[in-house]
Amino acid sequence: MFTLLALSCALAAPPTPRQAIAQVLTAQTAAWNRGDIPGFMAGYWHSDSLVFIGKKGLTYGWQPTLTNYRRSYPDARQMGQLDFSQLRITPLGPEVAQVIGHWHLARPGVAAGDAQGQFLLIFRKLNGQWVIVADHTS
Repeated sequence: MFTLLALSCALAAPPTPRQAIAQVLTAQTAAWNRGDIPGFMAGYWHSDSLVFIGKKGLTYGWQPTLTNYRRSYPDARQMGQLDFSQLRITPLGPEVAQVIGHWHLARPGVAAGDAQGQFLLIFRKLNGQWVIVADHTS
């Protein structure tokens, strides 16, 4: 016998690509804001083919990207509180999308102060999960 909850769950549609990608970004923000860089990195493709382009140039691979984040943000105070805004999620096909947006780190009490910039992410749906395969952050 179906309950109303079971019926509504059975009828619930899977998230759209935009919704699924927004969920990844929300999870990344939550992980960052609790000082969890590995949790933040869960949104990235765990592959040597991941590419990150930042102010220090190109980084290839999930592990080197994690290492760079840990070096640049050695503690929760330096990490600050992350906020994404001006998000524009554009599907480019059934399993690829781009995201353009603005990032801001509120870091009161840190000598370098707040940090902010723009980003362009390429997401792919791999093994049923949306992950960042390329990140250009300035």
